[in-house]
Amino acid sequence: MFFGSHPTRIDEKGRVKLSSDFKAVVDRECGPEFFITSTDGKRAQLYPLKEWIKKQEVLQKISPSNPIRQRFQDVTSRFGAVVEMDSQGRLLIPQVLREAAKMTGDVTIVATNPILEVVITSEFHEEAKPMSKEEMAQAAELGL
Repeated sequence: MFFGSHPTRIDEKGRVKLSSDFKAVVDRECGPEFFITSTDGKRAQLYPLKEWIKKQEVLQKISPSNPIRQRFQDVTSRFGAVVEMDSQGRLLIPQVLREAAKMTGDVTIVATNPILEVVITSEFHEEAKPMSKEEMAQAAELGL
């Protein structure tokens, strides 16, 4: 299980390097293969391959004529690619996703178990502002 977030950079080849903590979880629990995709074209979702296979098993139980299933498949296929982490803990973000998200330079890798997400750091800081009292109350109702 992943915890927290880690600032890093997209290098000139389009790779992102996992922190040593995230890499240790990958080495111990996941294996080096990932399916990298996005559902919104803004965040890269890094699914350990075994988690993506679970997602596909759920998808297979939904009618092929369901428009949400079709939309999910179309979007995740457009942005998606199977990628293997190298020995230094780097993953190549698919070019089509990097271009759509304008993902260059500073990014943050965020734990959103059971996956990791890569978001532009400035956007992450904007989205991760402290919760309001109402939001905290709603979170408490959910048991968070």
